[in-house]
Amino acid sequence: MGLILPAADFVAPKIEYTELMPMLVVFGAACVGVITEAFLPRALRHAAQLAITVVAIVVAGVLTGLLINDNKELIAAQGAISVDGPALFTWLILLALTLISVLLFAERSLDGGLSAFASQAAAVPGSEAEREGTAARIEHTEIFPLTLFAVGGMMLFASANDLLVLFVALEVFSLPLYLLCGLARRRRLISQEAAMKYFLLGAFASAFLLFGIALLYGYAGTMSLGGIADALAQDTGAESILLAGTGLIGVGLLFKVGAVPFHSWTPDVYQGAPTPVTGFMAACTKIAAFIGLMRVFYVALGGSRWDWAPMMWVVAILTMVVGSIVAITQTDVKRMLAYSSIAHAGFLLTAFVGLAQAGSGVSNGITSTQAVLFYLVAYGFSTIGAFAVVTLVRDAGGEATHLSRWAGLGKKSPLLAGIFAFFLLSFAGIPLTAGFTGKWAVFSAAWTGGAWPLVVVAVLSSLVAAFFYVRVIVLMFFSDLPTDAPDVALPGWQTTTAVALGLAATVILGLVPGPVLELAARAGEFIR
Repeated sequence: MGLILPAADFVAPKIEYTELMPMLVVFGAACVGVITEAFLPRALRHAAQLAITVVAIVVAGVLTGLLINDNKELIAAQGAISVDGPALFTWLILLALTLISVLLFAERSLDGGLSAFASQAAAVPGSEAEREGTAARIEHTEIFPLTLFAVGGMMLFASANDLLVLFVALEVFSLPLYLLCGLARRRRLISQEAAMKYFLLGAFASAFLLFGIALLYGYAGTMSLGGIADALAQDTGAESILLAGTGLIGVGLLFKVGAVPFHSWTPDVYQGAPTPVTGFMAACTKIAAFIGLMRVFYVALGGSRWDWAPMMWVVAILTMVVGSIVAITQTDVKRMLAYSSIAHAGFLLTAFVGLAQAGSGVSNGITSTQAVLFYLVAYGFSTIGAFAVVTLVRDAGGEATHLSRWAGLGKKSPLLAGIFAFFLLSFAGIPLTAGFTGKWAVFSAAWTGGAWPLVVVAVLSSLVAAFFYVRVIVLMFFSDLPTDAPDVALPGWQTTTAVALGLAATVILGLVPGPVLELAARAGEFIR
């Protein structure tokens, strides 16, 4: 016979559905997308999936905006999810950037009326099955529910108040990304290689994270971030378990951030993945990963900051230096932007370390949190815009990503080259761009926190980075146009809108950063 417990022993969990509704809408729409893919005729799937995705993102964004306006701050779902200022701000930005990315996913005018995604992912590259799928004009409309699952996982990851929920969220958004990376219609082999590398290295990083979670649970007896902080305050001993757990969790989270020495996946995956997916990953994954990193180390491990801060100093310096220097040697524009992304992760880590150095803990983290949030917004819009431009420079083999193919682009298409140059100047931190304001914010936060040596390294790394950005600009505008120069494709309204939104945000955040800085300041601090 089974064991029957008295009814009084069961307490129904309290779930704050209203506060969690933005995430529930995204996950619900992803499930609807899966059902749509199974039952709707193939000819109708693309339009239906796009409509479901866009409506879900817009509805979730409106609900998030209402929560921000109501100043909602609570620990929801029995202490598992933090619905606080930083989480809501992150949700809003993730949804906005995902909406722009979805427009790039839906673009069909650049490749003979087909999207950038393979007709049949399981077909062997170059096989008869692949040729038949292309001839039948089959499209992978599963990319839309996969994207919704990914962004839903990112939203959960950025708000996780429990280490087990953090791990589940990591897998929820990572697995769809592994699939999306291997779905390129062109250059199938390099796309599949990128997906395999991302999957294998991501699995190793997840194992490190899970082992670290187990050790912290052994130390504190709880997986709640607040509970771990309380155990640190009581000094329960077992210092070696705490240090080992902290280090292993740091490895898992820094892998997703793309920090050195856990960055090796970044250039290969950025180069091999479909360019719209690369833009989505570069912007949204970094945002979610950074907020998750800050939440774990500020909320749960703030009491041991003097133990982990030296490690973060080393990682921040290596990330800035390696990202900036290795980018100079790149000959592929997507790999160059990948190493640029690594360098930007190092710049963000300066503000992260600055707060830890100041010993501010959770309660006084507004300045650094505000700086990081603003930087992530500025970087996200510029990044998606830059990768959208990359999709438009094409030759017979698809996108022409080798830098030599961009020579003289300013003479062939001054508008497109000028837009890309503006994004590069923003990455370099030139005044009157969003990148300048973002760098000023994170460097100021680090300096205030006492991490001035990091700021010096960051400024020098920025000077090095400016070299390879300016090199591309010189190549586009001051080189002769070769006779076999690639074409500049005429974009559809989807790519045009994505580029326009990225450009507008980069300009506005550079000229009038006040409203977004104020909104980031209103986000306040992490709660527990």
